[in-house]
Order: sequence, then structure tokens, then C-alpha cells
Amino acid sequence: MAPNDSIVVINAGSSSIKFSLFSGAALALTFKGKIENLYSGVTRFSAQDAQGQSIGERSWPAAPLDHEAGMRFLIDFAQTHLEGHRVVAVGHRIVHGGVAYSGPQRLDAKVLAALEKLIPLAPLHLPHNLAPVRAVMAMAPDVPQMGCFDTAFHIGQPAEAQAFALPARITEQGVRRYGFHGLSYEYIASRLPEADPALAHAKVVAAHLGNGASMCAMAAGRSVASSMGFTAVDGLPMGTRCGALDPGVVLYLIDELGMDVGAVQKLLYQESGLLGVSGISSDMRTLEQSDDPRARAAIALMVYRIGRELGSLAAALGGLDALVFSGGIGENSVALRAAVCRDAAWLGVELDVEANAANPRGVARISAAGSRVPVWVVPANEELMIARHTLSLLEKA
Repeated sequence: MAPNDSIVVINAGSSSIKFSLFSGAALALTFKGKIENLYSGVTRFSAQDAQGQSIGERSWPAAPLDHEAGMRFLIDFAQTHLEGHRVVAVGHRIVHGGVAYSGPQRLDAKVLAALEKLIPLAPLHLPHNLAPVRAVMAMAPDVPQMGCFDTAFHIGQPAEAQAFALPARITEQGVRRYGFHGLSYEYIASRLPEADPALAHAKVVAAHLGNGASMCAMAAGRSVASSMGFTAVDGLPMGTRCGALDPGVVLYLIDELGMDVGAVQKLLYQESGLLGVSGISSDMRTLEQSDDPRARAAIALMVYRIGRELGSLAAALGGLDALVFSGGIGENSVALRAAVCRDAAWLGVELDVEANAANPRGVARISAAGSRVPVWVVPANEELMIARHTLSLLEKA
């Protein structure tokens, strides 16, 4: 790519669109921003340059935007702030690629139709991932678009790590463990050897902890097992998602409490997790500042579940050489990291209290010098991973 050629990365959620612009062969971040509160409340937009300085803010108090209107605004904004840069491609984070897409894929009408058939596998995510793709196709049809899948990193897991103990007729319908947050784990796998070459072939458990939370066991940079399964509601408790749940609970909710499928879905995805247990908030920062016993209970449950998953994933690896924290909570919660590491002492984890309290902003080791298992913080950067994949596909075209 020429120095002024740029790649736009779109990461669309159910109520937000995050975007980044990376320029030149080195994929230097030029600017980034987000639109929040789509569909409800006051839709807000903000953007910053590479130094974090604000370059744009706006809100829509009268009527919230939808994904299409949000994308139209972002395209207009980008065009007025390109300053000589030329957009050569758009890369999208797409939560689910099923079994067919084991790597990044150029998006066209045929691929989009195939992905729409996967919506039942991720009904609360995939429609919002695909909406910006359609919007760009309509507004800038000549700009190539690439899809990068959160499930792709886990495709190579052993068969037994992907299977449920269900009849083959069900498994053949695509009911299996997929795993998610793959772009985040792929980025972590690429960064660790740069920080410590000895970790290139290590047995690593990474924890991507945010409003969505999961953990992944990696051997030599490849996914071996993950806490999320068929959907992104499995595994750890999250901001509003329940995490691992006895399937019998769902049957009980339907048969005994009279809840229909929609009500159960809302309960598991939007009313549970930290919010459900605390009754206060889905935001870890709010809970950590609260004296309410319910907030303490929600945090304790999350710490406990992380410890359980850590033991399980270490078993899948046959040992543990490093523990990594990432994501909004993993990167910023000093207290949660300390609690998790305290409970993981049996694995050989010993935290450096001062290094952890310093809350490092970049890739950093926070374990004591004598810790048998080093502990690292690696800031999530799914957007850069998407930009790398998009550039690679562009160069192969």
C-alpha cells in the first residue's frame, strides 16, 4: 500500500459501531471513533486522532440512528477527514463464520447470503455485523470489503474440544462448540513472542474480559480450547450474559415458569451476568466502587468462575506457562487481576503487587520475578488484527 492508502475497520455491535482508519503498509492508526446508543436513547458520536485528541463529537437527541444511518454518517465524516488519504478497503469484524469460513474472506453478495443463513447461530450479533457491510455495498460499491471472523481462530481445535455429546444428526446441523473472541486471541498470540520470545511455543491461557468475556487455551499460538461454545452466552459470567448454565434451567424456565423463547433469550443475554447478580450495573467499574453486598457477590462470582475456567483450560493444555489478561476489565481492573492471581497460586502464579497496581497501559508483565507462571497484560486490539487480515487479502487479490 502507498503511504496515503488507508483501510477502514468496522466493528459493529448491537447498539454501537466502532471504526478505525489505518494508513500505509505499516498500518499506522490515523483516527478512530464510535457511534453509541443506536436505536434507543441519545445516539452519540466521538472520534479521536492517533494521539487521542478529539476531532469530532455529535449527538442525536431527537431521534436515535440505526446502523444504516450510522454508517452513512461515518462515511461522510471519514471523507471530510481523510486529508489526502484514499480508502482502499473496508475490514469488518464478524462474530460467526460457522464451519465454512476458517479465515478472512472477501465479502460479496454470495458470501453475504451464506452468512445470513448463519444468523440463527448468533441472532443478537450477526445481523448487526452484516448491516454495515450492506450499507457500504450500497454507498461505495467499488470499495472491496473483507470479513474477519471471531470463530476462525478456533477452527483448528481438536475434535473433542469442539463436540457436544449429542447424536450425530444434531451435530451435523452445526450444533458444536465454536468459540469466540478469536481476533483478540489471535492478536495476543502475535504480541506475546514480541514481548518474550520464550512464549512463542508456550502453553498460554488468555482471558479476554469485558462486557463480553471468555478465556482461551493456546499452545504455540494456536487455540486448543475455549470457554465459549455454541454461542457467545456460554462460559464466564459477563456484563449481562449468564455464562455457563445447566440446560435443565432453560427447560425449567419454559416448563415451570411459563417463559417463552423470547423471554428466556432476553433473560440469558440481557438481564443476567454482573447486572443480574448485582441488580445494580453491568459495569465492573461501578460495581467496584459500590459498597452494596450484591456488587461484591457479582464480582466474587466472576472471579470464581475465571478460576474454574483457568483450571479447566490448564488441564486441556497439560500445563501452564503464562496467563494473560486483556479486554476492558482485564486491562483496567487491578482488583480483579489480583483476586484471580491470588486464587491461581496453586498453578505457580505470583503477582507483583506494585506492577499490577501501576495498571500498565501497554504490553507488560505484572508477575513477580520468581513466579513460575508469568502473568501479562496485553491490551486488546482486534481492529489492528482486522486491518492486517484486510491488507493481506487485498495484496492477494
